[in-house]
Amino acid sequence: MALSDADVQKQIKHMMAFIEQEANEKAEEIDAKAEEEFNIEKGRLVQTQRVKIMEFYEKKEKQIEQHKKIQMSNLMNQARLKVLKARDDMIVDLLNDARQRLADIALDPARYTTLLEGLILQGFYQLLEPKVTVRCRQQDVEIVQAAIDKDIAIYKDTVKSNIVVRIDQNRFLSSDICGGVEVYNDNGKIKVANTLESRLDLMAQQVEVQLSSSPTLNSTFTTANMMPEIRVSLFGPNPNRKFLD
Repeated sequence: MALSDADVQKQIKHMMAFIEQEANEKAEEIDAKAEEEFNIEKGRLVQTQRVKIMEFYEKKEKQIEQHKKIQMSNLMNQARLKVLKARDDMIVDLLNDARQRLADIALDPARYTTLLEGLILQGFYQLLEPKVTVRCRQQDVEIVQAAIDKDIAIYKDTVKSNIVVRIDQNRFLSSDICGGVEVYNDNGKIKVANTLESRLDLMAQQVEVQLSSSPTLNSTFTTANMMPEIRVSLFGPNPNRKFLD
C-alpha cells in the first residue's frame, strides 16, 4: 500500500525530530565531558601553581629566618664586644686606681714597714731555703734590713730552722716602682717577686679570670667594690691591714 504524501512528510518530520534529539543529547554529553575535563585540568594547574607558590614562600621564609639568625648573631657579637670593652676599661680604671693608691703606701713609714715585714716573711716561707738574698729599692735598704731582722726571728720560731739573709747591695730594684722586694734563693735561680707591682699584676690576672668566668658584668661592679678584694690579693687576708682603705 503506497504512502500518501502526508504520511511521507510525517515520517520525515518524525525522523528529523529523532535525529535532532540525538544530536542535542550528543552535544550535551560532549559539553558535559568537556566541562569535566576542563575542571580536571584547571584543578591540576591550580594545584601545580599552589605547590609552586608554597615552595616559593617556604624558601623565602627560610631565607628570612636565616637572615634573621645572622643578624641576631651579629648583634649578639657586637653586644659581647661592647661588654668586653666595658669590662676591659673597668679593669684598667680599677688597676690604675689601685696603682695610685699603692704609690701612697711607701709615703707612710709605719704602714710601709709593716707591709715589708709581711712581704719578706712570705718570701722566706715560699722558698724555705737556709740562705736567701733580698733585693729592694736603694732608698728602702734601711727599712728592709729592720724588717729582715724581725722576720728572721719569726721564721726561726715557726719553721724551727735557721736562715741567713743578705740584702743585694749591687743590684737594686728600680726606684720607679712603688715598693716591695724580690727574694731569691742562694744561687739566684728561684725568685719570689713580692714587689707591689707584681702583687698588683697577680691580682689583675685573678680579676680577669673571675670576670671571664662570669656570664654577665654586674652593673654595680666598681673600683670601690673591688678594693677589699684587691687588698686581700695584694697583702693577704689580714683584717688589720688598711693600706688601700
